Amino acid sequence: MLSRQFVRENPEVVREALANKGVDVDLDRILDVDEEWRDLKSRGDDLRHERNEVSSKIGDLKQAGDEEAAQEAIERSQELKAELQDIEERADELEAELEASLLELPQIPQESVPIGEDESENVERRREGFDDLRDLPTDVEPHYDLGEDLEILDFERGAKVAGGGFYVAKGDGARLEHALIQFMLDVHREQGYEDVFPPIPVNSASMRGTGQLPKFTEDAYRVEGTNEDEYDDDDLWLLPTAEVPVTNLHRDEILLGEDLPLKYQAYTPNFRQEAGEHGTETRGIVRVHQFNKVEMVNFVRPEESDERFEGLVDEAEEVLRRLELPYRILEMCTGDLGFTQAKKYDIEVWAPGDDMDEGPEQGGRWLEVSSVSNFEEFQARRAQIRYREEHHESAEFLHTLNGSGLAVPRIVVAILEYYQNDDGTVTVPEALRPYMGGTEVIEGHDSVGESKLGGE
Repeated sequence: MLSRQFVRENPEVVREALANKGVDVDLDRILDVDEEWRDLKSRGDDLRHERNEVSSKIGDLKQAGDEEAAQEAIERSQELKAELQDIEERADELEAELEASLLELPQIPQESVPIGEDESENVERRREGFDDLRDLPTDVEPHYDLGEDLEILDFERGAKVAGGGFYVAKGDGARLEHALIQFMLDVHREQGYEDVFPPIPVNSASMRGTGQLPKFTEDAYRVEGTNEDEYDDDDLWLLPTAEVPVTNLHRDEILLGEDLPLKYQAYTPNFRQEAGEHGTETRGIVRVHQFNKVEMVNFVRPEESDERFEGLVDEAEEVLRRLELPYRILEMCTGDLGFTQAKKYDIEVWAPGDDMDEGPEQGGRWLEVSSVSNFEEFQARRAQIRYREEHHESAEFLHTLNGSGLAVPRIVVAILEYYQNDDGTVTVPEALRPYMGGTEVIEGHDSVGESKLGGE
């Protein structure tokens, strides 16, 4: 979140950020509340000082035998107490409103972020892996059809056991997901990441700390009650991303300079109610309510966060380089940057199975597999995560960054489509073969039950 002082001293900067990010918040009301709150605090200090002076005189007046003046001082002290109580109650009300309102203010974009209204104005920075593409079938079959043909993806049974937006990976499909998860974890261990296996449910305080609450309440899965009900710090939600529990590991803590940078990675299933609009985006496993992902979270000194941001992008890219999947790097404009981010790059893999207008000239489409974000001190301030270089020095807010390393289902999509062969089989990327028991080609499985009888 933004500090009160920053908002108070830089209202036009905040107003510009609201406009550029397309966030509708009544900034004037926030500034008015802050001004009234500060006036009340000042008046309260004056009244408290006066009451202390009056109270200190009462004993002297009684000792001097001036009962009338002593009584007047007592009555004045009681008046001051009542007035002070009214002021403090009003100040507490304003304080609560101010704190809630500050949570609605988005992060300020870095100056280098391109100005734009929506995703159409994001900026492509570079493409990788297109110079030496493998030979593809004349007509690449989309992953959702190929997955069913090979009996490795089952959408009907996924919907049967959990509802729309869920799927079952089975046989070599399940092995492929497991292999990718372990492969990604191994790659990032080489890059100096420490493994974390966090809880799947997270409390409201954690969701607020990383910015999911109150802004994105409607997209989350609440464990009890409805999303419209009021919630407190201890209410539980299914995590939408491992960013939430891993960042909050150090909520309300002070780290030491010698601890930084801290680099954590975590594999988790993730749960999101928002699953896209009807159409190609919702077919298959591109947008689902539950998906596997490896997440990288960094805690760094403020002066190191820009350099670490670039390093984090490279660490996420390494997975795609080893899998030899073509991809591109896209910088988010202000209108598509996100509520909490100061700067963000998306890494989008090429999936050649479905042609889309915004796809590359080779056909197919782009699939976001990682968003690498620099939050600067925005999350750290919300979660009260600070550090100090030495024990005797004052603590300050550190910077947090994260990036997916990577989103597993969309990598599965890219592999099924890019490594597809003319005979309908799928070549396993060489880097994954040790994780799949040496399997080189996914040839599919037989169906089970009466469904295998087909039209008989």
